[in-house]
Amino acid sequence: MALIKSISGIRGTIGGAPDEGLNPLAIVKFTSAYATFIRQTVTNKSNRIVVGRDARLSGLMVKNIVTGTLVGMGFDVVDIDLATTPTTELAVVNEDASGGIIITASHNPKHWNALKLLNDKGEFLNAQEGAVVLQLAETESFVYSNVECLGKIITDSRYRERHIESVLALKLVDVEAIRNANFRVAIDCVNSVGGIVIPDLLYALGVKELFKLHCNPHGNFSHNPEPIPENLTEISGLMQQAKADVGFVVDPDVDRLAIICENGEMFGEEYTLVSVADYVLSANGGGNTVSNLSSTRALRDVTVAYGGQHYAAAVGEVNVVTKMKACNAAIGGEGNGGVIYPDSHYGRDALVGIALFLSNLAHKKMKTSELKASYPQYYIAKKKVELSPQIDIDAILLRVKEHYGKYEITDIDGVKIDFPDKWVHLRKSNTEPIIRIYAEAHTQAEAEALGDEVVRMVNG
Repeated sequence: MALIKSISGIRGTIGGAPDEGLNPLAIVKFTSAYATFIRQTVTNKSNRIVVGRDARLSGLMVKNIVTGTLVGMGFDVVDIDLATTPTTELAVVNEDASGGIIITASHNPKHWNALKLLNDKGEFLNAQEGAVVLQLAETESFVYSNVECLGKIITDSRYRERHIESVLALKLVDVEAIRNANFRVAIDCVNSVGGIVIPDLLYALGVKELFKLHCNPHGNFSHNPEPIPENLTEISGLMQQAKADVGFVVDPDVDRLAIICENGEMFGEEYTLVSVADYVLSANGGGNTVSNLSSTRALRDVTVAYGGQHYAAAVGEVNVVTKMKACNAAIGGEGNGGVIYPDSHYGRDALVGIALFLSNLAHKKMKTSELKASYPQYYIAKKKVELSPQIDIDAILLRVKEHYGKYEITDIDGVKIDFPDKWVHLRKSNTEPIIRIYAEAHTQAEAEALGDEVVRMVNG
């Protein structure tokens, strides 16, 4: 059993003893602490908190505990039930709510769940705010409402449609061009909420024909839900059988987008943001971009080609958003397939990513594989080392910094070493008990070799 408290929320496995995992007692405690934080800090007059969830097996159980606890804390709950993370973020703003809770463990397997906590702007709490919530939970510094001041539950199932409407209304989403392209599209929605919303979005965009995998949102994921190549063999095979032009894969809460080429090859989750940024920057005549330290250099190359500047942020959506606001970025996100487009909202959104990507593909009049080949080519190797109590992370980071001291080093989030033609970044994960080691170079073999070199140093 595991329980991880981080900038990404409260995440844990379901079940176990009272002091283990994301059990009902833990859910009540952290929800109560969050409600107390909102009551103490939010200045708007709303007494509403939005709650949405993905379709994983424990979702309904967790939602019932969360909503009941919020009612007990005196808040009115807007229950949008099965909804994507970006849908929930948009609902907070549309409801003028004081905050929101998204019940999802994102790409984690089905035995995990999590509480992702939003502020009144529909954005994730930052590290300092999250620390306050954790402290309130640790000290149990919360008081429940008396019977006259209990909140109520308001059910609203319209937000999926509203989200789609907001995507269609974006200036750079060219529905006419997409419709005229007569795209044939395959999708894999890993048996979660994407299976409800992604087909509706694609039909609304005018996609000619749709081939669906795992769109029944029963939560018993048909494969590992992280949208990375080793988990996407089924849709890769479908692409050529269906003669599809492009394939889209989302994670259970639909904030990450992976793309499959017409020949069944991976477009590369790193290149989701690169392609969408290319389209946005070309339409806007340039602009600044932001991605996290573990994302491909290709975004920097594309940004500079349009006369803009690329900025790097620490890993974590809230860090990327903070940097995007500071440098007035036209677009940003993360190399895991997360697209953040401020003209919509400051949150990773696979629906926005799909609409902008199809607009780009329609305008370029290329095959998906040709579009991928048009960008600077880099290859990333992703490694991980399981954490144990014996591992001294600070000592490891110091050893790596000293070993590569003659190169450019960034240590705002773990340690990243930039070589002239490649880079490597190692950091403790926010979502799993592991150290992540990402390396990028101009060939896969060189990236793998660099990643393996650092793994050996970690295992030391």
